[in-house]
Amino acid sequence: MAKPPSDDPKGPRFSRRSFLKTAGAGAAASTIAAGIAESAPPQVLGPDAVPLTLRVNRAAKTVTVEPRVTLLRALRNHLDLTGAKEVCDRGGCGACTVLLDGEPVCSCLMLAADAVGREITTVEGIGTPEKMSPVQAAFVECDGYQCGFCTPGMVVASTAFLNKNKKPDPSIDEIKAGLAGNLCRCGTYGRIFEAVQKAAKATPRPAATRRG
Repeated sequence: MAKPPSDDPKGPRFSRRSFLKTAGAGAAASTIAAGIAESAPPQVLGPDAVPLTLRVNRAAKTVTVEPRVTLLRALRNHLDLTGAKEVCDRGGCGACTVLLDGEPVCSCLMLAADAVGREITTVEGIGTPEKMSPVQAAFVECDGYQCGFCTPGMVVASTAFLNKNKKPDPSIDEIKAGLAGNLCRCGTYGRIFEAVQKAAKATPRPAATRRG
């Protein structure tokens, strides 16, 4: 014979809400536990120097650095790629700009370890004195530099800008926006903007596709 419900107010009580809360908490705990069990443990680097393979200017380069070393110092001190300059060391001037998967970044703010598996392009990979890119040639023709410390970063940022802005005649405002993170302490902005405009006209553009 079934036992009648207890009238004792201190006795155990069950409700639909408490049941759902308990069931939901149990399911969540099981899911979290399963996820932790299946995920691979994070890779721990350091504190001593470790070998890292960086893909720089379309070539694989191996450096042995401590995990705290920035991409900028790995490039300059370990790979002898000194185009990117260490000026403010706070990401505020753009002199250390490189391309990471085609996007301009301040290499002083990025760890070398975080660049593993990414495509890094420095100013040395954009062109050489013997074979300059349209941007580099335009900077020379327009005298778009003075002390030269900002020039490599300006060239890299200008290249990234022109890769996105496909116009042969970008406006001054568009150029200013594209180079907003790069400072020229000598104040050669007018000639820099002129160089970017000149490079835009000289940069090969894909032919327009005719529609039948």
